[in-house]
Amino acid sequence: MCHSKILKISVLTFGLIASLMVTANETVNKEAKVTIEIPELVGFKTSHKGKFNGVKVNYDVVAAETALANDKGEVVGHLFATSYFRTNDKSENRPVAFVFNGGPGSASTWLHMGLLGPKTVDLVSDASADDGAAPFSLSNNDLTILDKADLVFIDPIGTGYSRLVGEGKPEDFWSLKADTDSIAEFIRIWVTQNKRWNSAKYLIGESYGSPRAVGVAKALRSNGLDIALNGIVMISQAMDYTGSTPVDDNLVAFVTYFPTLTAVAHFHKKAGVGESLESFLDKSRAFAVDEYLPALFKGNLLSDIEKKTIAAKMSTFIGLDQSYILQSDLRVLSARFTKELLRDQGKTVGILDGRYTSEEVDLVAGRPSSDAASESIGSAYAVAINHYMQEVLNINVETPYYLSSSKVGKNWDWAAIEPNAYDEPEYVKVARILSKEMRKNKDLKLLVASGYYDLVTPFFDAEYTVARHGFKRENITMTYYPAGHMMYVNKPSLNRLLKDIHDFID
Repeated sequence: MCHSKILKISVLTFGLIASLMVTANETVNKEAKVTIEIPELVGFKTSHKGKFNGVKVNYDVVAAETALANDKGEVVGHLFATSYFRTNDKSENRPVAFVFNGGPGSASTWLHMGLLGPKTVDLVSDASADDGAAPFSLSNNDLTILDKADLVFIDPIGTGYSRLVGEGKPEDFWSLKADTDSIAEFIRIWVTQNKRWNSAKYLIGESYGSPRAVGVAKALRSNGLDIALNGIVMISQAMDYTGSTPVDDNLVAFVTYFPTLTAVAHFHKKAGVGESLESFLDKSRAFAVDEYLPALFKGNLLSDIEKKTIAAKMSTFIGLDQSYILQSDLRVLSARFTKELLRDQGKTVGILDGRYTSEEVDLVAGRPSSDAASESIGSAYAVAINHYMQEVLNINVETPYYLSSSKVGKNWDWAAIEPNAYDEPEYVKVARILSKEMRKNKDLKLLVASGYYDLVTPFFDAEYTVARHGFKRENITMTYYPAGHMMYVNKPSLNRLLKDIHDFID
């Protein structure tokens, strides 16, 4: 059962000057002498009941906009977030988890309707079929962590219902630093409004949401705020893009991707038949580091016999013909692998999740025309979030809910959170920032969840990343699941991941 009422929410953001209080609906561009109207903030509240992890939970959902201002105190963005508050737990300092996806340019839809929300969309768990078209069904998410912690799903500006307003410009939000600063400011406002300064605080981010989480953690300790976190959950982490950027001449990525190619080949019975996945991957890891990496480093200094020896061993792990591997100069790019592995069947395998397959018109192309995994799940999530927000949360707004925004991606400034001296281009790297933050805060722990079949952020890269950068391994938990980038689309992996997060917060 639930009831609803519309809230008229007024939020005075940090630094908003007194002159803006004259009217909540407009701001003046003094140079152009033009009045730019600011839409009124909106919010919606509903009340619900559920049973999660065997515990009866009463909870309110507040889906609302928060105004964000620039350094001049001008409102430049309205950030929309969906907050879940358990109402039948009167314990002090109840934990709260702030949740976001990645992209950049992605709303929190995937973690909301796929993992942590009280309802999740039903998909074919074994990746054997496309999601098709509506109608889709939603199921009660009996293992969500709402019994243990309140949840706040954040849609960064330009995604979901969040938007630029007034004098807002892309540079106010769409960069590594501006993005993390804006989310940190939202968290500060939320914590203050809801009197949760003394609650344990967690960040849960997926994919690009992991470097975002690092930046937010740093920003929360900066600018005189000093909000320390208790933990960060990274789902399909990407703290160092070196190991998750499979391009020519990036030797590190050929090594970090190799065990994932092995896992996908094993899943499709092209390699390691009769051997357990874990055992086969242990051998693949050892080969990648001890033999493959030195061979890549030597390059054309290898003799023909040495190349053939390496190619033959690679073939036993990744299921491609030795001749193809030799023609690739021992460097099999992941995108080509997805096309080549099942070429004899006229199929390509997924990039987000190598378990998925699709048939393509062009059977001789070197790369897939689209991602089989994305095409197999996207429609279900689009329908689920819109149906849930309108029919369950009673949200009534005219603007569309953007699952992802190409506008954000096209306008994104990739300058580093901690700029280098000459601002030279480099891979995104935030791991050392987090390592330093974890040494400043003894209570800050890290959970890194990886899917074996993820060809976007490979699990071996997660291992490679946390093995460096001065991390204290005793503060890090690594978990693995037999699925891909969004491992929770697989039902057994969903249940295991929720238990792992629950235990992590507990």
